Amino acid sequence: MAAAAGLVVRRSLLHKNLPVRTASCCSFRTCASLRQEKRSAMDTSYETLKLERVRDKVLHVELNRPEKRNAMNSAFWREMVECFNKISQDPECHAVVISGAGKLFTSGIDLMEMGSVFMMIEGGETARKAWNLRKKIREYQEAFTVLEKCPKPIIVAVHGGCIGGGVNLITACDIRYCTQDAWFQIKEVDIGIAADVGVLQRLPRITGNQSLVNELAFTARKLMAPEAQSFGLVSRVFQDKEAMMQSAFNLATEIASKSPLAVQGTKVNLIYSRDHSVPEGLKYMATWNMSMLQTEDIIKSAQAALEKKTPKDVVYAKL
Repeated sequence: MAAAAGLVVRRSLLHKNLPVRTASCCSFRTCASLRQEKRSAMDTSYETLKLERVRDKVLHVELNRPEKRNAMNSAFWREMVECFNKISQDPECHAVVISGAGKLFTSGIDLMEMGSVFMMIEGGETARKAWNLRKKIREYQEAFTVLEKCPKPIIVAVHGGCIGGGVNLITACDIRYCTQDAWFQIKEVDIGIAADVGVLQRLPRITGNQSLVNELAFTARKLMAPEAQSFGLVSRVFQDKEAMMQSAFNLATEIASKSPLAVQGTKVNLIYSRDHSVPEGLKYMATWNMSMLQTEDIIKSAQAALEKKTPKDVVYAKL
């Protein structure tokens, strides 16, 4: 891959008379109008989430039911899918930070509301009820799978408790930070069910410690921040939420400054390789890069390096 990329760069730099493409052919007024339309499109009002553009190319999604300890009700499961499907299609977003409002990240599933949802599953006989229940569970699984499907890197910042569904959520994110007072709990066995929206499938792959995963899932004991870091669940622990959020936004800004083709292609291939063998991952990577290596982003990055500039000084085309 490096050799192929080098060939593309050398070939392109030899052609000094290569015409420069303009970023856009529209008038200033039209461009401003389009930017306003895109901003308006992101100004979606959610019942359980707060979405805002905090920095250039960086979005912040906040779990926003602090009075209910950010418990996950039926609106939450629907809005997560809606929100991240929109983010996936937003060319103005290159990275996302998720956090929770209030005293803790999330208390997990809203048992009072969700219990009634499952009790009212239609179908008549057992088999048809089971069919419809499976369909409902698959819908809830999608609320976190959508985080993996989103090509934009997602950083989750956890403070206080991260319980039940919260652990399922964060295991679908790309990078995990937490405060020193954070704690994590796979709570489902304590309410009589096996966790069914991703943690049992993703956590073993994240940590590589099946024994500890089993212990946490079987007992529902709390995993405190220092152990979570040594376990590999989080990559950094911060003194308080303010420091954590500042670092999360800084990291998102750093990621957002890179070529979006390179970053998003990296995420897609990391997830593919996680779920496939090494030979399959290499074959997929070769197929991916047979087109991606033809991007002008390589030329721009190489020119910046020759001029002793950083990717932050490069204007990459939107994706």
